[in-house]
Amino acid sequence: MTSLEFNCQFDQLQKKLLPFAYRLTNNLEDAKDLIQETAMRAFNNKEKFENGTNFRAWVITIMRNTFINIYRKKKNRATSSEPSDSYVFVNENHACDNAAGSNIMIRELKSIINDLDNTYRQPFLMFFEGYKYEEIANDMNLPIGTVKSRIFFARRLLRDQINYHYAFDTSIAVRA
Repeated sequence: MTSLEFNCQFDQLQKKLLPFAYRLTNNLEDAKDLIQETAMRAFNNKEKFENGTNFRAWVITIMRNTFINIYRKKKNRATSSEPSDSYVFVNENHACDNAAGSNIMIRELKSIINDLDNTYRQPFLMFFEGYKYEEIANDMNLPIGTVKSRIFFARRLLRDQINYHYAFDTSIAVRA
């Protein structure tokens, strides 16, 4: 197929391609861009078109594949905002973590837990460590209902103490 024949056939087909491109992209400007990209790819590969076959189907196949390729590229680009060899990532290993704030808070929280009465602290800590209610009840020789209520009251006391100590920061406030 010569360039002149290709241009004639593509010009006649272009009006019919716009609705299909719009259905793929759901945007008029993106549909027009897709038609241009399709025209470029079809023109670059016009020697692969076999005379006597359906030119419209050939171009629509190119358009669909082009759309899929563009969609995949956009999807892959969305996963990272910078190339992996950017200045930020190259020099990132020189930064050091500073956990001072969280270490202080953990120390304060442990202090609040240790201030609990032993009747509440021991079942709460065992539950926090992963023991089941039944195991705590057997270990402490208590009914399971008593263990559950002590853990409940320990949580409530801890919540009140945490809210009291960190009331200035509402993002830390603990809810029931």
